[in-house]
Amino acid sequence: MKDSIEKLMEEYPIVAENIKFLGILLLAVIAYFLTKNILLRLIKKFVRHTKTELDDILLHDRVLKNVSYIAPLIIIKLFAYTIPSIENFIHVVINALIVLLIIFTISGFLTGFTEVLSRMEKFKEKPVKGYIQVVKIIVYIFGGVIFISTLLGESPWALLGGLSALTAVLVLVFRDTILSFVASVQISSYDLVKVGDWIEVPKYGADGDVIDISLNVIKIQNWDKTITVIPTYKLIEDSFKNWRGMTLSGGRRIKRSVYIDQSSIKFCTEEMIAKFERIQLLKDYIKNKREEIKKYNEERNIDDSVLVNGRRMTNVGTFRAYLKEYLLQREDINKDMTFLVRHLPPGPQGLPIEIYVFTKTTNWNEYEEIQSNIFDHILAVIPQFELRVFQNPTGHDIKEAVNSLKELK
Repeated sequence: MKDSIEKLMEEYPIVAENIKFLGILLLAVIAYFLTKNILLRLIKKFVRHTKTELDDILLHDRVLKNVSYIAPLIIIKLFAYTIPSIENFIHVVINALIVLLIIFTISGFLTGFTEVLSRMEKFKEKPVKGYIQVVKIIVYIFGGVIFISTLLGESPWALLGGLSALTAVLVLVFRDTILSFVASVQISSYDLVKVGDWIEVPKYGADGDVIDISLNVIKIQNWDKTITVIPTYKLIEDSFKNWRGMTLSGGRRIKRSVYIDQSSIKFCTEEMIAKFERIQLLKDYIKNKREEIKKYNEERNIDDSVLVNGRRMTNVGTFRAYLKEYLLQREDINKDMTFLVRHLPPGPQGLPIEIYVFTKTTNWNEYEEIQSNIFDHILAVIPQFELRVFQNPTGHDIKEAVNSLKELK
């Protein structure tokens, strides 16, 4: 039986080589399953029981899966000599595949390394992902050159020399990547943007928190929960606003005006001053102001029988003083930051009185609640100073005017 098999193999060498090849493949499959189901499981078990999470992240499934393919490829390469007719071909293909697996393993390792760095407090706000992606691109380029040179049987350096003529084409192909890499370096060096920053990029309609910074794009989650993706280099080309300074300061600005009808502005009468004196926040102001004005007018022999002579209190000035005292007594207003209650230039909409102060919180909900409460009070208290808020005539105003005309007729 043995002699007949040997004779058959001598007469049909192709059959013999196919049998040998199938035997090698069988050994490779066995090696794959042994590596995957025994060796890699032991490594995973060991990794899980270590105290640090570093090895869990670096040796994740993607890395170990690539490693499990290397063992069967080595088996095939070792037994390729048994098939002389295709031995060289097998060596070339196996070497090329091993190069590919090494590239993918390094890429998976770098992915895990990115996750490790992103968890470290020192690198949490740095665009580490972008830099790792650059390293990956370099690995892929050089790995690709080695892979092609292995298949062609040429030196990698000779292949690289030939590719130098394609430099202009490569620069054109990787233009955006190169620009984004330079932008990432600038962003990191000047600390322009970090993950978690609130930024506004009007050109792209982005207004929200930065949730990811990679080599090519920056992802921003807008306040309506939509995602805006901006090329990294575009962020450097165009202007944007970063609200991080506001967050770090601990206060958020209120900058809003209320418009006073200028026809309601007038000098205060004694009756008005007496009324204002009963307002608790104005007691000290009225007392000091009356003494100051009286002293000024007496020193200059002012004839106060004429309203325009000397100095007098006005309802709008008293109202502004009231607003200062009202804001000063609020515990949610930061007194250590800019604090202004001022007039802006009057215009067609009346006299703007601007509130320019900072809250003690940067939380959006709390900030809006504080701002609303302040202006609720301001709008309600204005009539107490015999002032009117300016607004354009409404349908109700026109209706009232028409009814008044009818009554006159």
